[in-house]
Amino acid sequence: MGSGVDRHPDLAQPLGAWIAQAGYHLLTGGGSGVMAAVSQAFVSVEGRQGLVVGVLPAVEGAPGRDSPAGYPNRWVELPIRTHLASRGSQGDDPSSRNHINVLTADVVVALPGGAGTASEVRLAERYGRPCVAFVIDADHALGLPPSVPVVGSVDAVADYVRAHLRFLGEASV
Repeated sequence: MGSGVDRHPDLAQPLGAWIAQAGYHLLTGGGSGVMAAVSQAFVSVEGRQGLVVGVLPAVEGAPGRDSPAGYPNRWVELPIRTHLASRGSQGDDPSSRNHINVLTADVVVALPGGAGTASEVRLAERYGRPCVAFVIDADHALGLPPSVPVVGSVDAVADYVRAHLRFLGEASV
């Protein structure tokens, strides 16, 4: 989960590559910014086994018919179109796809983002999904609940994900 505007390639690219190399699926909101950067890195891994899944918002006033401009990004391999149009500052509203994103992921990795990312972190807390924040600049970690660990390397994200997948008995992210 992360910004729909800023790509944060220093975080998104190594994370996407690691998720693909680990043999997991990647689930994003299917848009631009971090979502596109992590997806692009994921699909660039030769011999990967997982897919890029994009859970897409609907166009306000035309639910289920189309997605907003920029959705899905070109690296999404399995688009899931929803009837849910709310996003951004309305990310934890009942009409937001963020509920599907969080409930579908076994582990949530939050990269720097805005109100929509913050809502996904809150939803992960609400639904009891393991969640870790991957940031290098501490300013990007402001406002996170104290229960969400903040890590600064892909290795630390990998350790967190593996530990929680082992606990869950799962083999996918």
